[in-house]
Amino acid sequence: MPTRRHVLGTAAALTGTALISAAAATSATAASTAKAAKTATAAAGAQRPARRGDLLALTHATVVEGNRATPDQTLLVQDGRIVRSGPSAHIVIPRAARTVDLRGKYVIPGLIESHAHTTGPDEVAAPVFPLAGVTAVREMWGAPAHHERRQKVAAGKLLGPHWTIASPIVDGPPTLFTQDTGNQVIEARDEASARRAVREAKRSGADFVKVYSRLTRPAYLALADEARRQGIRFAGHCPDSMTVAECSDAGQQTIEHLHALLLATSSKEEEIRRRLAEVRIDPNEPSSLARYNAWFRQVHELEYEAVRSYDPVRARALFERLAANGTRVVPTLSVHHALERPEEIPARQDEARYVPSGTADSWPATWEALTGGRTPREATRIRQIYAHRLRLVAEMHRAGVEVLAGTDTGTGYLVPGFSLHDEMALLAEAGLPAHRVLESATTAPARMLGLDDRRADLVVLDANPLDDIRNTRCIDSVVVAGRHISRAERGRLLAQVEQAAAASRPPATTAAPASALPLRPCC
Repeated sequence: MPTRRHVLGTAAALTGTALISAAAATSATAASTAKAAKTATAAAGAQRPARRGDLLALTHATVVEGNRATPDQTLLVQDGRIVRSGPSAHIVIPRAARTVDLRGKYVIPGLIESHAHTTGPDEVAAPVFPLAGVTAVREMWGAPAHHERRQKVAAGKLLGPHWTIASPIVDGPPTLFTQDTGNQVIEARDEASARRAVREAKRSGADFVKVYSRLTRPAYLALADEARRQGIRFAGHCPDSMTVAECSDAGQQTIEHLHALLLATSSKEEEIRRRLAEVRIDPNEPSSLARYNAWFRQVHELEYEAVRSYDPVRARALFERLAANGTRVVPTLSVHHALERPEEIPARQDEARYVPSGTADSWPATWEALTGGRTPREATRIRQIYAHRLRLVAEMHRAGVEVLAGTDTGTGYLVPGFSLHDEMALLAEAGLPAHRVLESATTAPARMLGLDDRRADLVVLDANPLDDIRNTRCIDSVVVAGRHISRAERGRLLAQVEQAAAASRPPATTAAPASALPLRPCC
C-alpha cells in the first residue's frame, strides 16, 4: 500500500486545536447563546467520517510533491487512507467510488500548525482548523479540555484536526503566568518537583512536556533526565538559565520562538547571559500580562545588544549543532511580527469573525498594553530585532536545521488555521523557497510527530503554491480523514463557525476578569 509520502512527498497533518481556558468548557452563557451554539454544533461540528468501505476517487489533479507539480494524477481513498495513486490513465476507478474531478486543481497534504493555543467553544475551535486547510495541531499548553476535544474528533462527533497535546507549562518561580489565565502552570522549584511534573504529564496522557523560560538550571536538567527515563519528549522555550546548545544536547525536541537564538549567536553571549540572570519578575504581581510585559521589555534590551554583536561564525557552529542533534526550531514569526511590527497589523481582519467575539474584542487593549508607550528609539530597535530574526531563520535553514511552521495562535491577532498561511508567507519572506516552506508545514512536523503517512488529509487549491506560497490560501476544498468537503460545503460550515463565534461569550471565572483570559503573549 502506498504511503502519503510516496503519494505526495510531503506527509500529512492531522490536527488538533487547543482550548487555553479550561473554564470555557464549563462557563455559563445566556440561553440564546447556548441555543445558537447547540445549533452550530449539530450542523457544523459533526465529523461525519466517510462510512467504512466507501471509496473516494480524486481524479485528474496536479499533485505537488517536493519542488515538482505532477499533472493528471488520481488518488483513491478508502477508510480515511490513500490506497492507490498514480497517473490517471493507469488508475481503474471502481464503479462504487464517489468521483471528484480535480482538473485544474492542485493537491497538497493537510497543513500542520506546530505551535497553537486555541480558545473558544468546540463548535468554533475545532472545525475552523480543517476548514482553513490545517489538519493537525500541536497544542502547546495542555489542559483536560484539549483531551476531551481530541476524543470527540476521534469518535466522529466533531469536525476537527488531530491533536498532539503538551503538558501544562512547567516553569520556574516566579512563573511568568499567574492563575488569571484559567490554565494550570506548574512551578518546578527544585529537581524533585521537576521530576514529579514529568511523571504527572505522562500519567495524564500528555504527548510531551512543555518547558518554559524561568526554569532553573538544576530543575531543567532534572526534567530532561526524567523525561528520558519516562520515555516522553520535552519541548518549548529555552529557559533563561540554559543556552540553546545545552538544551539541544539535553534532547529538547524543539526550540520555540527566537528570543534565545538571538542571544546564542552573539559574540557577547556570556556577558548578555549574566545580565539575563539579573532579570527579575515581581512574585507579588497578580497579572500575567504585567509579568510577561516586564520580562519582555527587559529581554528586548538584551536582544538588541545581541543583534549588534551578531557573530556569523558562532551562529553557523550553533546551527550545525542543532541540525546534528535533530533539534527543530519553531520560529513563530507571526507572533514576533505582531509584537514587533504592530503598525503592520491590519485595522480590520475579515477572518477575525471566526474567533469568539470576546476574544477578538480584547486584542486592541492587550496590544496597547504590550506595545504602546514605546519611544521612537525603542520602536526602531525592535524593528531591527525583527529584521534580524528573519535573517536567523534563513541561516538556520541553510545550515540544515529543520524549521517548522507554527504561529502561537491564541495570541492576539492570530486567527486559528488561517494564520498558518501568514506564517508560511513570512517564512518565504525570510528566504525559504516555496517547497521548503511547504515542508515546514507538512513533511517536517509530520515526521517529528509520527503522524500516519497514509491518512487522507489533503488540501485542494485553485493555484500552484510553488509559484507563490500565498496560493495555499486559494482553497477549493479539503479532505479530512477521507471526507471530502466541497467548496460549497466548506462555505456553509465556515458560516456556521462564524455564527457560533458571534454567539459565544467570555467564560465565567472568579480568578480574573474575562478580558484577562485571552492574554498569552508568546507562550
